[in-house]
Amino acid sequence: MDFNNILCQKVDGVATVTVNRPDKLNALTYETVGELDTCFAALGEDPEVRVVVLTGAGEKAFVAGADIGEMAEMTPSFAEKFAARGQATMDRIEHLGKPVIAAVNGFALGGGCELAMACTFRYASGKAKLGLPETGLGLIPGFGGTQRLPRLVGQGRALEMILLGNMIDAVDAMAIGLVNKVYPAEEFTDSVRIVARNLADKSPLTLRVALKAVNEGMEMSQAGGCRLEAALFGVAGSSEDAREGCRAFVEKRKPVWKNA
Repeated sequence: MDFNNILCQKVDGVATVTVNRPDKLNALTYETVGELDTCFAALGEDPEVRVVVLTGAGEKAFVAGADIGEMAEMTPSFAEKFAARGQATMDRIEHLGKPVIAAVNGFALGGGCELAMACTFRYASGKAKLGLPETGLGLIPGFGGTQRLPRLVGQGRALEMILLGNMIDAVDAMAIGLVNKVYPAEEFTDSVRIVARNLADKSPLTLRVALKAVNEGMEMSQAGGCRLEAALFGVAGSSEDAREGCRAFVEKRKPVWKNA
C-alpha cells in the first residue's frame, strides 16, 4: 500500500504503521486520517497480519495533534466532518479484531493522544509526553478523547487533563493508567518489538474473541458481559486452536495455530 503521509511494513505477522510527517511532528491532516482508515481496513482483512504497531516517524513525536494550519481555516461543516472521520478511524482501530500497539515515541498530543487511546496497548518511551491541549486553542477533543479518556483514567483525572490542557510525562501517564508501560528511550523499539512478537505467536482466533469480549462487554452490564464471555468461550473452546493448544501444552511443544 502506497500513501502520501503514512508508511506500512509487514514482517512475520507484525505490521508497523508509521505516521510519516516528521517535519510537521506527524500532525494529522484530513488526508492523513483517511489514509490511516484505509490502511487499517486493509490490515484488518489481511490474514497474514496478526498484530499492528502504530508509531510516528522521527525522534520527536508520535503524533503531535491535528495540523493547526488546516484547523485554523475550518468551517463548522468541515470541523464536524473532520471529527466524524477521526472518530470513525479511531473506532476502526479499537475494533480491528487484532491487537494494536501504540508505540508512543515522543509527543502524543490532541489527536495523537486520541489515536493512542484507540489502541489496545500504549507503550511509551521515557521521553514521551501526552495531553489534550485543545481548550487552549478554543477547541475540545474531537476524535473520541472525551469518551475514551474517562474510561481509561476516571472522570476526575480526565476532566483535569481536558479542561486544563496540560501535558503529562510518560511516568505520570503510566501512574494514572493512560499508558501500560514506560521503557527507556534507548530500549524502546526493541521492547515494543518483543511484545508484538509475543502477541503474534498467539492464536488469532483467541485474540479476536478476547478483544470482542472486553470491548463489547464494557458497554454492557456485568451480567450481560458475562453472558457474552460464556458464548465466546464456547467459540474459542470448541475451536481447532483450543484442541491444538491443549495438546501442545501436554506434549511440551509450541502450538501450531490453524484458525485465522
